[in-house]
Amino acid sequence: MPGQRPLADHLESRGHPDFRGRPDSRGHLDSRGHLDPRLLRAFLAVAEELHFTRAAARLYVAQQALSRDIRRLERELGTELFVRTTRQVTPTADGERLLPYARRVLEAQDALLDAFGRGRGPGSRDQRPLLVDVNSPGLVSGRVLARARELAPGDELMARFESGLTGAAGDLLAGRLDASFGRFAGLDPAVRARLEQQPVRYEPMAVVLPEDHHLVALDAVPLDALAGETVYAGAGNPRTREWTDLAQRLFDGRGITLAPPAPVAVGAEEFRRIMAKKRNPVLAVVDFPAMPKTVLRPLVDPVPLSPVSLVWRKGLVHTGIDALRRAAVELATEEGWLRCPEDAWIPATDALIMMSNS
Repeated sequence: MPGQRPLADHLESRGHPDFRGRPDSRGHLDSRGHLDPRLLRAFLAVAEELHFTRAAARLYVAQQALSRDIRRLERELGTELFVRTTRQVTPTADGERLLPYARRVLEAQDALLDAFGRGRGPGSRDQRPLLVDVNSPGLVSGRVLARARELAPGDELMARFESGLTGAAGDLLAGRLDASFGRFAGLDPAVRARLEQQPVRYEPMAVVLPEDHHLVALDAVPLDALAGETVYAGAGNPRTREWTDLAQRLFDGRGITLAPPAPVAVGAEEFRRIMAKKRNPVLAVVDFPAMPKTVLRPLVDPVPLSPVSLVWRKGLVHTGIDALRRAAVELATEEGWLRCPEDAWIPATDALIMMSNS
């Protein structure tokens, strides 16, 4: 997209106060010469497809992440594996030499996984209906689910509409839910260790205002304009702690007060009634569904980003998860979801986690 570039380059080059450095390459090749099979799988996909975009779609990763893995593998092996031109990708002599070794290593890994019921073949996959929490209608999660249903028409992907990744995480670990969306960095590290995630979008944040609020006159609301306001961001809701934490990080030092805990307004009419009574702006995202008697305005100067990931429990093997992952990659590529505005804000931990698999 014009005026946009990868978040890592943007934050690092500008010395962003909420971001320092890049993830290192630990886990790929250690001092004993252990090579991460993921790098070989990336190599094999490119070698067979001879096209980075098709290879990335096959692996359900962003093309940027695939290119990064190939560069890492080339550094680890000390050789160039592909000749890249604007028209084609062809293996070098060393690339051709690596190909049979890569196939044997990955075949052995797949055989091991098959032996323990974790294989990749259709016969070993869970074919029951997949339950996906999309939070609310109209959000990015709903678009990913809709595309996944197109990609896997034979699978039953059921939607659940409940708010908050913190709450969903407990259901994921208990097996009551299969996939959800939200801010992965906002979960407890012990919980994150039992889940998998795939970055979906850096979603610009917004504010919901009563229709007669003085800030409605602005097409976009600068963060400084919220100084002195009390803004609701789910405080006290145990299911949305990751969102409240993100809000607190955004508000700190800007003179914005986090609204105290209050019962959750369920339904459009109750939302309207509470907004009319309390008159507190509500922190949201740009795709937040329209509510009666309110106006949505994007936040700017800087543009705060809400990092959205697809999240599922480790060990889950299901064609529906594959479809969701592929849908997320396709939409992120088409819409530029994993790129950011020139003026962006995001906590450093979130940026690192999102870039680790994007």
